[in-house]
Amino acid sequence: MLTTRFTKLVGCTVPIQQAGMGAASPPELAAGVSEAGGFGMLGTARGGLNPSTLAALLDRTRELTSRPFGVNFIIRPGSVAAQSPREFVEQAAKVGRVVEFFYADPSDEFVRIVHDQGALVSWQVGSHEEAVKAADVGCDMIVAQGMEAGGHVRGTIGLLNLLCEVLDAVPGIPVLAGGGIGTGRAMAAALATGADGVRVGTRFVASAEAGVHPTYTDALIAASAEDSVYTRTFHVGWPEAPHRVLRCAIEAAQALQDDPVGTVINIDGTQAGVPRFAATVADRTATGYVGAMALYAGQSVGAVKRVMPARDIVRELVEEAEQLLRRSH
Repeated sequence: MLTTRFTKLVGCTVPIQQAGMGAASPPELAAGVSEAGGFGMLGTARGGLNPSTLAALLDRTRELTSRPFGVNFIIRPGSVAAQSPREFVEQAAKVGRVVEFFYADPSDEFVRIVHDQGALVSWQVGSHEEAVKAADVGCDMIVAQGMEAGGHVRGTIGLLNLLCEVLDAVPGIPVLAGGGIGTGRAMAAALATGADGVRVGTRFVASAEAGVHPTYTDALIAASAEDSVYTRTFHVGWPEAPHRVLRCAIEAAQALQDDPVGTVINIDGTQAGVPRFAATVADRTATGYVGAMALYAGQSVGAVKRVMPARDIVRELVEEAEQLLRRSH
């Protein structure tokens, strides 16, 4: 087994963290990854989030696994978690082993709230400076996100250079590598560089447990790395936030005149229209022109060959990484 500071800290058995991807990472996915020995993350960036619906998500995840898992919050202007942080973060910290934050400067307030409940704090960063600040405010672990990552992207440099900078800057804190990691070979490379684990998103979007629409899954399977585009196209609801999506989604949205392009059902049961160029994830409830919605994908998308259970994705990554690391020694 690949034991690292990360696995010892959070209590998983393999150094793989599933990315918290909003509606794409429901309780079934988080639990599936944790049951496979990795560290599953429950995504909270979704419409209809309130204390009752968050409690339901946490309860459902705990029903499905007794193993440690984490909870991801995106902190940006207008987000529910940013408006009422204590209520939501305390709730998550009482159940999750780790509470993770993204897309805001590291905050000692959030760290205190989580630590007061006995949980750990993770911050996903996109720069050396952000990593130093995360360490200074007391974060227990850091995710270094290279710009190869799918979804919203914080930084502007590639993973390898960022990872080296972050590892040098915060040697006393476990660091995970995220962005473009979809194979055991990439996982082995990150671990060999000094990462304490890897963060995997796109591969898990195409898992059997992910909460995305079949049209989205099919597009991932058909895509290669060149089809993953860094852009600001899907800006409605999250203006001026760079992200990485499939080229076909950009082309489909630009070709349409319809607005909204479809609907999704929020977790509170309400229906929401999806404006053209919205940041909304094309989840299982999506209707309309699903192919013109935000089909987020990192540069690892070429490794998506078919839909697989989360446990098989974890096993494939670990077996290949272990084989390569043994060979290198």
